[in-house]
Parts: sequence; structure tokens; C-alpha cells
Amino acid sequence: MLLVGLTGSIGMGKSKSAELFAAEGLPVYDADASVHALYEKGGAAVAPLGKYFPDAIKNDAVDRTVLGQLVLNDSEKLQKLESIVHPLAGQMQKDFLETQEAAGKKAVILDIPLLLEKNAEGLVDVVVVVSTSPEIQKKRVLERPGMTEEKFLSILGKQMPDAQKREKADFIVDSSISIEDAHRQIRDIIRGLDAFPARALEVRKTLMK
Repeated sequence: MLLVGLTGSIGMGKSKSAELFAAEGLPVYDADASVHALYEKGGAAVAPLGKYFPDAIKNDAVDRTVLGQLVLNDSEKLQKLESIVHPLAGQMQKDFLETQEAAGKKAVILDIPLLLEKNAEGLVDVVVVVSTSPEIQKKRVLERPGMTEEKFLSILGKQMPDAQKREKADFIVDSSISIEDAHRQIRDIIRGLDAFPARALEVRKTLMK
């Protein structure tokens, strides 16, 4: 089973690209959505996060806005957050891969925002980077509810520059023109996947032993 890593900096159009891959029949694992599920009432991350970030727990769930403010520009708190959430999210991803492999899927999309920042490209067979111009990126991000330029710049500072991501990509989706154009590009990418060997899943299994 081919593992396709889908990534891109904030505001580049990665989430919409994931939807377009799904529309073409490829199962998508959404790393952000998995974390959201961990934060919801009854989610596995609520109790452990409550021990270290009690102010972020509201109505038995994690308030992501408050949590984000608590770790903003605080590397120590961010590391603690990641040490709690990443293993839980990793198990969810493992379960997804096992399910799709058992179903006989030939390829899956792993929608992982920080794939390249975490130097995890060796855990996928193909890297797809979604990109657009800095002007379009900034406009999209600042239109989000609760977003400020300060927060945008802080997030951007933690992400690998777009130019470096493009250099590491096997395929690039240019999201600057239209959804229809991006969809065309994605169909072309899917047709090109047959040229790549599926090795990453076996690498993952070795690491998980």
C-alpha cells in the first residue's frame, strides 16, 4: 500500500486538496482532525492535558483556543503538549493504516501539516506539497476567525519555508488558480503514483515493533 504524505504550510490549501484526493477515492487520514477528536469530550487527551493545562479544559473538553494561547511562544509548554498528544495521534494513524491495508487499498493519503518539519518524509513513499503565493497565503489565513497577524507570523515561524518544502516534494499542487485547476493537478498526480514503490508501510511496521 502506497503512503502519500500530503503537506503544506498554513493557508496553502492543503485541507481542500485532501478533500479532492478523497473525491477521487483515496482514503485520507487527517492528522488535525485526529487531534481534534482527542480534544473532544471523552477524548483520550483530555485527562492528561488537564493535569498540565487545567485552564484549557472547558466542559470536559480541551478548549483549543485557550491551549493555543498557553503554548504560544513557549517552547517548553509546546514540547509538553506534543509529548502527550503525539503518541495518542500516532496510535490513531496506525489503526487507520491497518484498516486500509486490510481493506486492500492500493494507496492512502496522510494529511500531515508538519510532515517535513518533523523530518518524517522517510515514513511515506510520496511527498505532495500544496503551495501558493505568499500574498494569497496571508490573505487566506487572516480571513480565519480569531486570526491575527501576530499569530500568523508565529505559526509561520515554526514551519519550514515554502521554497524548501517545494524542493522536497515529489509533486506540487499549485492552489493559486482555482479549485477546478487543483483538482486537475491532483488527478494527474494520482495517475503518476504507479511509478513509486510502496515501501514506507513496511518501514513503519519495523519501527513499531
